[in-house]
Amino acid sequence: MSKLPLDRILQSQGFGTRKWCQRLIEDGDVAIAGEVIADTRSSFETGNLEFSVYGEPWRYREHVYIALNKPVDYECSRKPSHHPGVLSLLPEQFALRDVQPVGRLDHDTTGLLLMSDDGSFIHAQSSPKRHVPKVYVATTHDAVTPQLVGHLLTGVKLHDEPAPLAAIVCEKLDEHRLKIVLEQGKYHQVKRMLAAAGNHCVALCRIQIGGLKLETLGLMEGEWCYLEEPQRELLTAA
Repeated sequence: MSKLPLDRILQSQGFGTRKWCQRLIEDGDVAIAGEVIADTRSSFETGNLEFSVYGEPWRYREHVYIALNKPVDYECSRKPSHHPGVLSLLPEQFALRDVQPVGRLDHDTTGLLLMSDDGSFIHAQSSPKRHVPKVYVATTHDAVTPQLVGHLLTGVKLHDEPAPLAAIVCEKLDEHRLKIVLEQGKYHQVKRMLAAAGNHCVALCRIQIGGLKLETLGLMEGEWCYLEEPQRELLTAA
């Protein structure tokens, strides 16, 4: 961490242009440790820095790492076309600091979605070479049968893939739900695999990435939280 002028700190955290951040300070809208800071030339160490803007508390973060429990009918795009974008579920400061989804979930798919403004993190998490298992619960149109589970485990052929794709784990949960664990992350993979195996996916939820479980985050649909380093380390664990 380093020592930065307060207006640059606010700008880096997504509070607007540097000129706008200077105005926030001059108007007395920024406080540190309960003390209003009105001098735009004031500088502070960014390590563990806590401040408030309009009375709302914030902590300085060089980068943000976010877990969102994505609801249905939200698009994982900065420029959504048919449904609201997932960024609309976050404070507006995150859009200004270029937070974006790590990979995508379809608009009708729910569950664990990672978001960040750290390009290296996004690239690492999105790389197909990492083979991080992702766990889904799929609801099917027709009943789940042993034959369906067997097909998904042995592999099904998709028309644009050179080799069959197979689930690492596939377990029947009840009459119309199964748990599927995949590594590849191909386009619409769960839905296409179910279709190729003779069924149809009517609902899909991602419940885990690596060792990070949506359940342990305690997020209701539409809620988000910061991922601290111990939680991010779980993303590389099976």
